[in-house]
Amino acid sequence: MRYTETGGSEVLEYVDVADPEPGPVDVVVRVEACSLNRLDVVQRNGWFALDGFTLPHIAGMDIAGTVVAVGDAVDPAQSAVGDRVVVDPSLAGVDDRSVHAGRGDLYGALGVLGATADGGYAELCVVPASHVYRVPASMPIEHAATFPTAYLTASHAMFDVGKLVAGETVMIHAAGSGVSVAAIQLAKAAGATVLATAGSEAKLERAVELGADHVLNNRTGDVTGWAREVTSGAGVDVVLDHVGAALFAPSLFSLGIGGRLVSCGNTSGDAAAVPSLGFMFHQRASILGSDAYRPEEFGPAWETFCSGDFVVPIEREFALADAAEAQEQMLANDVFGKLVLRPQT
Repeated sequence: MRYTETGGSEVLEYVDVADPEPGPVDVVVRVEACSLNRLDVVQRNGWFALDGFTLPHIAGMDIAGTVVAVGDAVDPAQSAVGDRVVVDPSLAGVDDRSVHAGRGDLYGALGVLGATADGGYAELCVVPASHVYRVPASMPIEHAATFPTAYLTASHAMFDVGKLVAGETVMIHAAGSGVSVAAIQLAKAAGATVLATAGSEAKLERAVELGADHVLNNRTGDVTGWAREVTSGAGVDVVLDHVGAALFAPSLFSLGIGGRLVSCGNTSGDAAAVPSLGFMFHQRASILGSDAYRPEEFGPAWETFCSGDFVVPIEREFALADAAEAQEQMLANDVFGKLVLRPQT
């Protein structure tokens, strides 16, 4: 499912293309599940594009499936035909012999499968062998496909950037999104108290089921007042914010002394003003941008996911031919957790 021009979902074309050929250190994965991300839609619409994005394009960053071919120099201990795998979509740290080599600049045109290189909206995808991880036999393959972008975004933002530790409080917005579903569970597993906000009561109820300690409807409630109330006036230690402009001010004012507002998205707009410099310096508050995760972070995060009792909410599965319908549902925000394409259906 690819597109050759930007626009509405009608630009998606269900077509045959040549099978991808692996380089010496690559593998070909038969895609059995690929979960959607908002970047799939905003790049297709032409609203935003990562450096290095080109047309025609096959989207799909979150890929899980079975290895069906390997390059001549792939170590069988690393990957072999028949392995069930999940894919790290970041192309940082790729061997020079890969077809995806030369795209590893974390602060430049970082390559990303499904974002700047062809991804998982297809039956087959070529992947660096260094970037596949075996999926346990007991794990449904669609569960593995919900992991890469959501869990690495959440983990990197909260722990590597935000320095969240056990005993602290974190406020997480958009509780129904894939990133926030991951963040709520990761924060609870790390021993933090979780405050979650969302735009509907149904999503808040499900956030509680995931482990959120306190919840609030951010469309009808006073976010800052609530955050102060449930922390007995202290404020929160960390805010994980991928909403952006719409909740920027209340997020900042919800911080306690030394609090950190970690920005990892801008779905409600890219421009936000700091409402009070005085508040910032009196509270010793920080506003931190969450950059790209490093290759060495993926493996440990995957091990945590595999060994933990994580809930994997999948709102709906679609055949690949119905990718346009899936993207329209995502745009309507009618999702809790993830939407998944099944290219082999």
